Amino acid sequence: MTDHQGRHDFDFLMGRWSVRSRRLRERLAGCDEWIEFDATLTAWPLLDGYANGDAFRADWGDGLVGTTLRLFDPKTGRWSIWWAGKSNPVLDSPVVGAFDGDRGIFEAEDVFEGRPILVRFIWSRVTTRAPRWEQAFSEDGGHTWETNWVMDYTRMADGEAQSDVGPPVGVAE
Repeated sequence: MTDHQGRHDFDFLMGRWSVRSRRLRERLAGCDEWIEFDATLTAWPLLDGYANGDAFRADWGDGLVGTTLRLFDPKTGRWSIWWAGKSNPVLDSPVVGAFDGDRGIFEAEDVFEGRPILVRFIWSRVTTRAPRWEQAFSEDGGHTWETNWVMDYTRMADGEAQSDVGPPVGVAE
């Protein structure tokens, strides 16, 4: 693939957001109890749009803090997405995928509590003012999926209060 336009797929996310999160209390346990909490996210472009990063912060549990790195491969037209949080500050294997219109699907093999799973991130409504991210796990090779985390985004107005998230000095373009 020589079309580099896919590098703009995440342009919708650049900036500051309020995030309403819903997360299953227990994953892959037949649980239907959701925990709801608010968060903030700031995203910025890197490498002339071939990459981007974000900082996420929620006052939930012991303080959910993390960062995402996304890299676009112009040869394949696919994105690789890594997440690292303060409770597990390592970059695991990325979820990989692409957008089709205003929906992006990204998947990877992973391990959850010692069991092999597939993990899927779905970005939807990215051409609207209210994008959504969802995470789902599958224990049966992708035949069935348990959605276990949903985040709805609302763009923050200039000057609106926000926690200390943002790109490191000199990183934002």
